[in-house]
Order: sequence, then structure tokens, then C-alpha cells
Amino acid sequence: MPSTYKSPGVYVEEIPSGSAPIAGVGTSTAGFIGVIASTDDTSPTVMPVPAGQVILCTNFTEFKTSFGDFSEIAGQNTLAHAVYGFFRNGGTRCYVVWVENTIDSALEKFEAIDEIAIVAAPGITSKTELTKIIDHCRDKNLQDRFAILDSSEEVDALAQLEPGTDTMPGNSDYAAFYYPWLKVFDPASKAEKYVPPSGHIAGIYARVDTQRGVHKAPANEVILGAVGLKYEVSKAKQEGLNPKGINCIRNMNGNIRVWGARTLGGDDNGEFKYISVRRLFNFLRESIDEGTQWTVFEPNAPDLWAKIRRNVTAFLTTVWRSGALFGDTPEQAFYVKCDEETNPPDVREQGQVITEIGVAVVKPAEFVIFRISQWTGAGK
Repeated sequence: MPSTYKSPGVYVEEIPSGSAPIAGVGTSTAGFIGVIASTDDTSPTVMPVPAGQVILCTNFTEFKTSFGDFSEIAGQNTLAHAVYGFFRNGGTRCYVVWVENTIDSALEKFEAIDEIAIVAAPGITSKTELTKIIDHCRDKNLQDRFAILDSSEEVDALAQLEPGTDTMPGNSDYAAFYYPWLKVFDPASKAEKYVPPSGHIAGIYARVDTQRGVHKAPANEVILGAVGLKYEVSKAKQEGLNPKGINCIRNMNGNIRVWGARTLGGDDNGEFKYISVRRLFNFLRESIDEGTQWTVFEPNAPDLWAKIRRNVTAFLTTVWRSGALFGDTPEQAFYVKCDEETNPPDVREQGQVITEIGVAVVKPAEFVIFRISQWTGAGK
């Protein structure tokens, strides 16, 4: 309860160190990079914001103010469709920047924006550029964001969709790859056109995070605004793509749905083959990191270890109650160990405090199997 004051003055309240609970960080703020070739017309009337300037947008009107409306300029129009698709599918906050030809400077600026949890460069399909995005997300100084990658618009054969080939980046549990492109209505041309799916998919990530939580796979979700697909993907075709972590978008009974939930590389990524598992770990790590900054420079003694255990346990209990961890009780779902065993004298001499945390995460029900047989009605 807040204290009540009746007389004007300055009041100093003492708060016990470590008493503040750990609050979960946001997981759905996106960072969009639009690449507009230097040969395009980038006059101020078309692109009000200069190249390299990062702008926070909380709705599509704010995007139009800084980057212009749908237009005939290929790169700008692709970016507009991605951001529009993001907001239409449930996104609420995104940082946007446009660059000429290369994304290096944009990624460097994104490093300083801690809020970004999803990174995409709509329409960029170069192996070199996509690899840069992946490296950015898994950089040891970050590791708190996830890349959404687009396939090429034209895919002549499914064999082209092979991680680690000449045209595709290698396996990574910090990225998800989506195929094919979406058909949408384009206000600039007053006709239908194909656009890369990453913006719409980022919006779905945000929608699922809000409605269900980051532990829910961002799949089996309708893509709002999509009226068709560049290529129709059958169940048989997807069987060859899904194990590799190529997430297919399919027309399911008249609805355009995301029908894949794997990181790029799929089965080869082991325990992190699912998008939701990687993003949940990102969420846990970042939340605990930000929520325990108060421990720095505290006396390294049993009292501190007990406070760390209490804070982290309280946070993970909340996460367990949300359905993100597997187990009937908190004790089955996670453990937190910070004591003399994890912090012997030689560790303390180095000024370190080590806490071990183990969690049992909930994984997607990717293959739902019903076994049906005839029953004569006899017996029990």
C-alpha cells in the first residue's frame, strides 16, 4: 500500500535491497529494416525520414508520417506492406529504419535498442544479408531477439529451400524461415500483388504473445490481410520441408494460415527446434538479467544468495502458472540453486555469484495423433 502524506515536504523511504520482484520483459516489439536501392527515387516527399534514422511506430499512421504511404517505389512499398501487415495482425510497437543497399548500419543501431525482440528485413533474401541478421540476434552481447526470414519470391524447386546451401543461411535456433510469399491488395497499384511474409508473421508473434504467451507456438494462426499465396503447399510437399525448419504458409479450408513452428534447421537444432522454446528462453534470460541488476556490488554472502533464490523462484512460479513450464507443481517445473555449493571460496574471490536454474518447458503439440479402431461394444 502507498504511504499517505498530509504535510508538504520531502520524504525518504527505505526499501530493502532485492525486494522488488522480477518483471517479465516484452517479447513482441519488432525491428524492421527496409532496403531501398540507391537507384530508387528517395526524395523527401516520398521518404520524409533520412536513411539510417530509426523511428518508433505504434500504428500505421505514424509509419506513413515518417516513411510515406504505399507507393510505386519497390523497396518503400515492400516496407509499407510489412509494417501494415504487422499492425493488422496484432503488432503494437516496432522500430523502423530504411537504408540503401546494405543492412549493417541498421543492425548496429538496433543493438542499442534493448526493447527489440524480433528483427526482420522484409523482402531481403540474400544469404549474406540474412546471415547478418541471424548473427545479430545470437550475438553474445544480445541473445534477446529472434529473426524472421523471408524466402525468395520465386522458388523454382523445393530443393532450393535447403539450409546451408549457396542461397540459404545455415541452421540457427535464433531464426525462423517462412515460405511462400503472400498475395495482398496493394493500395498503390489498386491491384493484388505478392509481398514477403515477415511483417505479417511478426504481427502474429505479437498477437500470440499477447493472447496466449510467448510459450505458445506462433502457428495455426490466420494471416489477416492475405488473400492468396505465391505457391500452394500440400501436405506431401511440406513433409520434405518441415524437418529442415522451413515453415510453410498454407491455404487451409479457405484460410491462409501459418503451418509451421520450427527454427531454421528444424530437427538439427535439438532441444531448440521450436520457435516457442527459443523465444521463451530469450524471455527468461532477459527478464532475469534485468530483474536482478540490484545484486551487483551487494555483499557476496548467504543473505544475498537467499534473496536471489526468492526473487528468481517467485518469477519462475509466475511463469509456471502462465502455462509456460511443464509440471504439476513448481518443484516439477523448475529449480533454482544459489548457495555455498555454487559459490565456493574461489568463485567468491573472483567477485562472482553463480546461480543455477533449470526449467522444464512446454513444447508444441506438433503431431496430434488419434488412434481409431473398431469396437464391438463387448467387454469393458
